[in-house]
Amino acid sequence: MTTREILRVTRERVERAACVVRRVIGVPDYDLYVAHVRANHPDTEPLSREEFVQQRLMDRYNRPGNRCC
Repeated sequence: MTTREILRVTRERVERAACVVRRVIGVPDYDLYVAHVRANHPDTEPLSREEFVQQRLMDRYNRPGNRCC
C-alpha cells in the first residue's frame, strides 16, 4: 500500500468515526441534511449552515420533556 493510499484510508476512517461521535452526542450533520434535501426535495432550497444549526438548537431545547433538568 502506498503512502497516498494509507492517508486516504486513514482520512476516510477518521471522517467516519467523527460522524459516529457527532451522532452519539447529538450534533446535527449539515452535509447529510443538504444531501437529503437535494435528493428528496429538489424544489426546496436547503437552509444555510447557520440557519440549520439555529433550527436544530431550537428543536432541541423547545421540546417539552426533552431536558434532564
